[in-house]
Amino acid sequence: MKNWNKALLTTLLYCLAATRLIAQTPTEDQKMEWFADAKLGIFIHWGIYAVNGIDESWSFFNDYISYDDYMKQLDGFTASNYNPEKWAQLIKSSGAKYAVITAKHHDGVALWDSKVSNLTVVKKTPAHKDLIAPFMKALEKEGIKKGIYYSVLDWSHPDYDRKTRTQYRYKNDPERFQKFVDFNFKQLEELSLNFNPDLYWFDGDWEHKAEEWRSQELKDQLLKWNPNVIVNSRIGGHLGDYDTPEQGVPVTKPNSNYWELCLTMNNSWGYQHNDDNYKSPNELLRIFVDCLHMGGNLLLDMGPKPDGTTPDEAVNILESFGRWTDKHAAAIYDTQAGIPEGHVYAPTTLSKDRKTLYIYLDYKVNESLVIKGLKNKINRVWVVGNGTKLDHREVGKQYWSKVPGLKYIDIPDSVYDKDITVIAVLLDDEVNLYREKGQVIESN
Repeated sequence: MKNWNKALLTTLLYCLAATRLIAQTPTEDQKMEWFADAKLGIFIHWGIYAVNGIDESWSFFNDYISYDDYMKQLDGFTASNYNPEKWAQLIKSSGAKYAVITAKHHDGVALWDSKVSNLTVVKKTPAHKDLIAPFMKALEKEGIKKGIYYSVLDWSHPDYDRKTRTQYRYKNDPERFQKFVDFNFKQLEELSLNFNPDLYWFDGDWEHKAEEWRSQELKDQLLKWNPNVIVNSRIGGHLGDYDTPEQGVPVTKPNSNYWELCLTMNNSWGYQHNDDNYKSPNELLRIFVDCLHMGGNLLLDMGPKPDGTTPDEAVNILESFGRWTDKHAAAIYDTQAGIPEGHVYAPTTLSKDRKTLYIYLDYKVNESLVIKGLKNKINRVWVVGNGTKLDHREVGKQYWSKVPGLKYIDIPDSVYDKDITVIAVLLDDEVNLYREKGQVIESN
């Protein structure tokens, strides 16, 4: 009986511990909630490639420049005017809720004080300091979620097989490659334990299979370090928490429940002094609205200079975003994907309770804005960030038909925003759309 009681007690303690573990492990929706609500993030590509203003890592990989000449940029990377607090304040003022910085790109140069690598800005550049630690601290102070970009491939590491696009250091040596993967795990342990990032933005998984990267083991280990950490879709093996379309704006919503478009302000990820092709704030805001319409985020990239200062064009874009996001916050952060195309000729979103329809206008309507196929009664219409109530009416509704009439909204010229105007339409219940082909009068 005594042994039986002991076994029962052991079983009860085991069940209690398992229950606690389950309670501490967030569901996917719980873990992803802040990401889904964030809408806007800032991507920062910073590294030695900013010294000459050339493509990050790819410039030597594609033989545009020799590897040795590329690495000479280490001598010019000073970070002498680096002010992480100012960066974080600028990011927060833009309306962004998270930021991702390149801790290590494909060139292998680590921006933190990695103890397992000699190729760091601390050891090899005039900066002589950890650049990730103070930025993570500054983001925390401003209440911004912390993201770290990490390249799983490393074209500088002696145990990584690839040297250039056409050259290898060695081939068919899986044991040596696994030594490199061990190195990745050690660096990611440093990043996880020292900075506790909210999000990992992986890159570079295309050169090896998920089994070779030990992707599942890596994902499991990252979750042990932080059960709430979010991982993007470039870890290999379809293990990511969200999709990352790049540069090209999706025409239709990606398959994942969660996604973000990563996009450069000009044509370059890192700072390039010859690239003046910056998109206008209005163009970028319109892209941002397209992401909102499809229920995604925008991760907008900027490339700081080698001394750590931010290009004036990037500052202007972020300040312009700040003006617009501050004015229209209600129509941004607490929304979900909008209604299908064809009901209104503009991007839309819905409030979380699906009772408010937001319509984004980057143009002036000729007479009245029209909504088609909306079964709901409209309780009220107003201009977001302005508060002006707008007149609305329904025409063409037949008493005998289930087909709704056309809902017209009159918009005076005085209420238009200089970039994108947002109209809020409060409905009598959750949005209810007519999606059929119409009706005819039935004869007796």
